[in-house]
Amino acid sequence: MVEPLSTTRGVLFRGSGSATPSRSISNAELGQRVQTSDEWIRSRTGIAARRVVNSDESLAELSGLAAERALEMAGWSADSIDLILLATSTPDDLFGSAPRLQARLGATNAAAFDLTAACSGFLFAVVTAAQYLRSGAMRRILVVGADQLSRWVNWDDRRSCVLFGDAAGAVVMEASENGQDDLDGFLLRSDGSRGEVLQLPQVSQRKPLVGDASHQCGGFDPIQMNGQEVYKFAVREVPAILEKLLAQHGVAADSLDWLLLHQANQRILDAVADRFSVPTKKVLSNLAHYGNTSAATIPVMLDEAVRSGSIQPGHRIASSGFGAGLSWGAALFRWSGPA
Repeated sequence: MVEPLSTTRGVLFRGSGSATPSRSISNAELGQRVQTSDEWIRSRTGIAARRVVNSDESLAELSGLAAERALEMAGWSADSIDLILLATSTPDDLFGSAPRLQARLGATNAAAFDLTAACSGFLFAVVTAAQYLRSGAMRRILVVGADQLSRWVNWDDRRSCVLFGDAAGAVVMEASENGQDDLDGFLLRSDGSRGEVLQLPQVSQRKPLVGDASHQCGGFDPIQMNGQEVYKFAVREVPAILEKLLAQHGVAADSLDWLLLHQANQRILDAVADRFSVPTKKVLSNLAHYGNTSAATIPVMLDEAVRSGSIQPGHRIASSGFGAGLSWGAALFRWSGPA
C-alpha cells in the first residue's frame, strides 16, 4: 500500500475496458426454445440479441479481459493498483471472486472485494471507489462490473429469458492532487420494501440434520421478475433522481454531452430521455446487441463509446443505474482519459 495522499480532492477516470462472450444468440434463435419472435422481443424491449458464456469461457475470464484492457488504455501496470472492486451478483465463488481477479491480473499490491447491488452495482462501486480516493487512502482503483445472468435465467420463461445476457466492463480511477475532479456528484437510493418485484431468491428446501433440527439446502431459484412493476419503478425513479442531481449541481439537461443509463429496456431509455428533452443522438445505447447484462451494462457502453471516439475528454455524462434491491442511483461525471 502506498503512503496516503496529502489531499482529499478529486478523482479521475483514466481508462476503460470491456469483454463479451463470443456467442451471440439472436431473437430468432431464442424462438426455437420458447414461443416468441424477433418482432415480439424488439417491440417490447429493443433487444435483438444477447451474448451467453460458452463452456470454454467464464465470468472470471471476461472480468480479467475487461480489466486488462482498462489498464492498457490508462498505461498502468497491475501492481500499481491499490484496490479492486468487483460489482457482481453472479460470482464464480459466493465467498468472493475479486481476489481471484486480483491474482489473475498480478495486482500484488491491491486489496480486492466483491460488491453486490445487481444492476446498480457498477455505479455503486464507482461511488465507493471515489470515497477511498478522495480520502487520500488510495491512489489507483480498478472497478469492474460483470455478470453472468445466463446462469440464473429460466430459459423456458419467455417473459424474462429474452432480456438477459453476459458481459464485463471496467474502469480505472485515479486520485487527483491538482483540484481536477471528474465526479461532480452522485445520489444513491434503496427500497427493500419493493425488492420482491425483481429477485434471485434462495431455494426454500430444508433437509433433516440431527434430531429435530434441519438445515437449508444451498442454491437459488431462477430470476423472478414482475416486469410491469420494474418498468413503472424505472420510468418514475430514474428521471426523478437525475432531475434532483442535476438541480443540486446547477446543470441543465441540454448542456449534457451524453446520457448513459443502465441498458435494461429501450422504452425506459426513451422515456427518460423524453423527460429531459435529450435528443436521441445523445442517448448511449447498445442494448440491441447485448440485452441486460446487469452490472456490466454501463461500463461496457462507456468503453464502446470511448473507443469509438464518441466520448471525448471533458465530455459531461449523466448516468443512472437501477434494478434489483430495489436499488437505484445517479452520477454526474466527466471523462478524462489517459494522462
